[in-house]
Amino acid sequence: MKLHVFCVAALATLLPAVAAAQVSYVRAGKLVDPQAGKVLTDQILRIEGERIVSVGPWKGAPKDGPKDAKVTDWSGLTVLPGLIDMHTHLVDDEQSENIALPLLRSAAQQAYIGAGHARTTLMAGFTSVRDVGTWRALGDAALRDAITEGLVPGPRMSVAGAYVTAPGGGGEITGVAPDVTIPADMRRGVVEDAADVHRKVRALLVGGADFIKLIATGAVLTEGTEPGQLELSEEEIRAAVEEAAKRGTYVTAHAHGAEGIKIAVRAGVRSIEHGSLIDDEGIALMKAKGAFLVADIYNGDFIDTYGREHGWPAGMIRKNRETTDAQREGFRKAVKAGVKIAYGTDAGVYPHGWNARQMPYMVRYGMTPMQAIQSATTVAAELMGKTGQVGCHAPGCYADLIAVAGDPLADVSVLTKVAKVMKGGTVVKDD
Repeated sequence: MKLHVFCVAALATLLPAVAAAQVSYVRAGKLVDPQAGKVLTDQILRIEGERIVSVGPWKGAPKDGPKDAKVTDWSGLTVLPGLIDMHTHLVDDEQSENIALPLLRSAAQQAYIGAGHARTTLMAGFTSVRDVGTWRALGDAALRDAITEGLVPGPRMSVAGAYVTAPGGGGEITGVAPDVTIPADMRRGVVEDAADVHRKVRALLVGGADFIKLIATGAVLTEGTEPGQLELSEEEIRAAVEEAAKRGTYVTAHAHGAEGIKIAVRAGVRSIEHGSLIDDEGIALMKAKGAFLVADIYNGDFIDTYGREHGWPAGMIRKNRETTDAQREGFRKAVKAGVKIAYGTDAGVYPHGWNARQMPYMVRYGMTPMQAIQSATTVAAELMGKTGQVGCHAPGCYADLIAVAGDPLADVSVLTKVAKVMKGGTVVKDD
């Protein structure tokens, strides 16, 4: 009995220490508020542990600032919520002319490669990402967990686990000799029919995927497939949506072709990736259904220049040329129609850390700078189901913040040069 009383008393003395989160402050010269669509001046944010608990004018603070904790002084900078990229590929090598490169890496090598890409992405000011597919199934989930556990630095990750794709489709390693055996963990998402979709989707979600990524049409960067070609049926797509819904999550669909986009939206996917050949009917359907568009409109220029210089396969260059202008025109129409557009770049096709280079393109093709910022904050958070957690700086949000010199609403390209990065209340970059 005495031992029990002693243990209870000891636990009681520890509880205040456990409950008391570390307090810190950030002073922001300008604070971009994407939720309200406005800019505040000379603000102070109070942070307890990993989260923001209050935001208000610095003028109302004690004369020389709060005395109870450290103040991170970003008074000469513009502060924003950490940015979100909704279409990355952190775990694999960056795209190259060698279509067999994934077969030359072990799982251990890929883990280290992914860790390097994660750190680079975080340092670029992207404190959250949605990783939309990797060759080795669930390698992205392992990286996500390592970041969460503090083993490696990186953004908060939401992961797909693998590509759910038709045999020989856009989510397969193609173009190698017919007698080359592709490892089983690189074909975990290959599906034969709707029943197989149910099984494979269930296995990925049980294995740790946060959502499901379908390859509904052919791909620009997969040999032997065409972007406009439908690769999964509406029945198969609907099977994935149903299985994901059972576990409280959603499906996104890689879809370049106009018909594939419409079939995927009708089947209930939450977002369309790329959307290169979208037509007016598809735009209207996405608007009516509330589906999100994630369009990588910077990518085309990089592929056309770098890909040509480095000898990427001619088919890739051709398909990129045939889709780039159409994608940008479709993006412009989608913006005008009021389709919800979340920021996504396909980082991994071009170097990680260049994620913000797409920002000026989004402005060039119809968005205001504030809309471009919102696409990478509040809209992206909504798509992931994380409104009020990331992409914001209101009380309750994670203290994920970035700071830049200059005014991103006058020149959104300043976001390509992030000087300061904070994740969960800890400064991880301080240039």
